[in-house]
Order: sequence, then C-alpha cells, then structure tokens
Amino acid sequence: MGGLTLPQLLRAEAAGGVKMGHKAVIMIFLPGGPSHQDMFDLKMDAPSEIRGEFKPIETNVSGIQICEHLPKVAKLMDKMAIIRSIVGCNGDHYAVQCLTGRTHQNMPPGGWPSLGAVLSKLQGATNKYIPPFIGLSPKMGHMPWADAGTPGFLGVAHAPFKPDGAGKQDMVLNGVTLDRLADRRALLSGFDKLRREIDSSGLMEGVDCFNQQAFGMLTSSRLLEALDLKNEDQKIVEKYGKGDPKNRDDGGPKLMEHFLIARRLVEAGARCVTLAFSRWDHHGDNFGALRQDLPLLDQGLSALIEDLYQRGLDKDVSVVVWGEFGRTPTINKEAGRDHWPRVMSCLLTGGGLKTGQVTGVTDAWGAEAKERPYRVQNVLATVYHTQGIDPATELTDRTGRLVSLLEDRKPISELL
Repeated sequence: MGGLTLPQLLRAEAAGGVKMGHKAVIMIFLPGGPSHQDMFDLKMDAPSEIRGEFKPIETNVSGIQICEHLPKVAKLMDKMAIIRSIVGCNGDHYAVQCLTGRTHQNMPPGGWPSLGAVLSKLQGATNKYIPPFIGLSPKMGHMPWADAGTPGFLGVAHAPFKPDGAGKQDMVLNGVTLDRLADRRALLSGFDKLRREIDSSGLMEGVDCFNQQAFGMLTSSRLLEALDLKNEDQKIVEKYGKGDPKNRDDGGPKLMEHFLIARRLVEAGARCVTLAFSRWDHHGDNFGALRQDLPLLDQGLSALIEDLYQRGLDKDVSVVVWGEFGRTPTINKEAGRDHWPRVMSCLLTGGGLKTGQVTGVTDAWGAEAKERPYRVQNVLATVYHTQGIDPATELTDRTGRLVSLLEDRKPISELL
C-alpha cells in the first residue's frame, strides 16, 4: 500500500473496518452562546414571551424532542447525548471556558492549558507528520471567539497548529511556501530564522519539539492531503454541504467544510481538532438568525456523525458541541435573547459514550437547572475519560507547583 495517497489509504482502512489506533476529540464551538431553549430544550408550555417561535419534533429516540430546524440530527439522536443542565458559566464572550473549564480571569503564569494542549502533553503525537493539536477556528472580529485553545503553562511545544481556514496555501515557513521548498538548505535557513525570532520573543521553551513537528509537516504530504478535500469522495463533500466564508459582524464564517476537515485530521493522526462555526449572539432577530444557521449546523453535524459511525470511528472519536453560555428565557423587545450563564445545553457523541439519552432537567422556563446540574468541568472530565486520561491528573505549572487538571473532576456517570 506504499503507493497509496492518504485519501486512498483512509478509504481502504474504512472499507476494511480498520480503526484509527488512537483516541481523538473534535470540539465544535458555537461562538456567542446558542439559544438552548430554541434548540435542545424547548418549553412549549411556557408563555409566548418565553416559548419562542419554534416547534419541537420527535427524534428517533422515544420521548426526546428537539427543534424542528434540526431534522437530520433528530434522526440520529440514538447516536447522541444531550446535557440540558450545565451551570456556572461565566457571562463573558470567551471560548476559553469551553476549552479549559476555567475562565479568562485569575489565570496562572502562562495561562490555563486547553484540552488539546493537555492531550498533546500527556499523550504526544501519533506520528511525526501530524500535529496532535490542530485549531481550525478562523479569524473573527471578536478574537476571544476565535480562540482555538492555547498551550498555557505547558509551553509552546503543545500549542495548536493553525492552518487558518482551509489554509493549505498559508502553510509557509518564513516566506518559503511548500512548493518552493526546493532543498534542505532553504528549509534549514527557515528554521534558523524561526529559532532567532522565537528566541527574541522569549519563547524558546519547547522550540526543539516545535521545529521537529514543523520539519515533519513540511517534508510530508500527509497533513496537506488531510486538509485538501479535492481527493475526498465528492458525494461525501456534498453531504457536508457548502456554507458562507464571510464573517458575520464580529463573529465567524459558516465553514461547512471544517466539519469534514476535522474528521480527516483526526483520522490522519490528530488527537484534538477545535473549530468555531458562525455567530450565535442573537440579542436581536434571534429566530430569523436561527432559521438560517440551524439548518447548516444540522447538515454539517449530522454528516460528521454519520461519517464517524460509517467508518467505525464512533468509539475512538468524541465530539462536543456547545457555546459559552445559554440565552435568557424571556425574549427581549428586539426579538432576541440575551446572555444567560446560569444554564445551557451541550451535545455529545462518539467516544464510546452511552448515547440516545438526555441528562439533566431545567425548570418550566429553561432558566435554572432543576435536576442533575453539571459544570463545564464535568463535561471535560467526561471527555478526558473517553481519551483514557484520569480527570484527577495533576500538571506542573511554571512555578513548579502541581495543579489539578480540573477542579471538579467527576465525569457524568450516566454517559459512561
């Protein structure tokens, strides 16, 4: 099989039922705080100013209903789990709380390491050609939404590789593109320049690992092929759909291809891929905006889930879908919902979790957790569990102090 390209190899592995050989996480961040009571926790018995404009539909799991604008997801509910009772979020627009379980305030020197950085540190790369941690989140007007996750106090060696959108053309080393890497001398010259630049900025820690990773990426086609959809089965590409590459105000674009690229990257060897999709901060025209975005999310997410299951990757790859908080129960005068950090919903699939269920209950207005309240850290503890990592693990920070990976390290037991 030495002459096969990556897409051919992956198709052959899928056809033969061959597993990836490593665990991985895809985190889908919905910037701005999606409206939980208009997506996964509809309240049809509430007054109209609470209830909203959408109707629930049945899923393929008896007793579970979700929004009418998520029909494809509804048909796959047996492969998903919904948590309706996540509490204790910070009300600020930062992706960091989903990536680390912590807020952007009172950080230790270097900052808190994100999920992808922790996986990189504790488990390392699966092969030298694919970075263990890849961030697809595109640039946005509000950059805390575009946070793909930082290495924090773990150091630059565990930072995410960012191809910047589809990004193949942006994979350069100090101005030398892949096409122009004619010989080893040009490559080493680029490394020398890179080393000097990092040294002058005080980021020498981890540079040897960083250089080794960069060398592997730039001398192998494996990463490029994983990022390139030209050789993917076009029926699969069409199934994921086509979105809008333009940014929405201060938010992000609707890059449907990122759902597919994320699957290809974990299949190729990445341990964690983060992406951010569209903009969900709907203080006005909440229902008009959701009518546009929910069908796109429905298509991209359902295609990803079906893809993972059809390829036999559902036990290996965990997928998390959420935003930084929920929305107010009461609809405001602009037909929008405002920030509501007191409760939100989250969707999980894969990773060998027990799916086809809803855990947690909110009150009649979707304002407070009524049963089984969980925190973001409980969700991350569950994800770490799927990766074979003990949530009670301790890490050494820059002062030499042992710091708990999570403060609340209890996974969500009904999902395990």
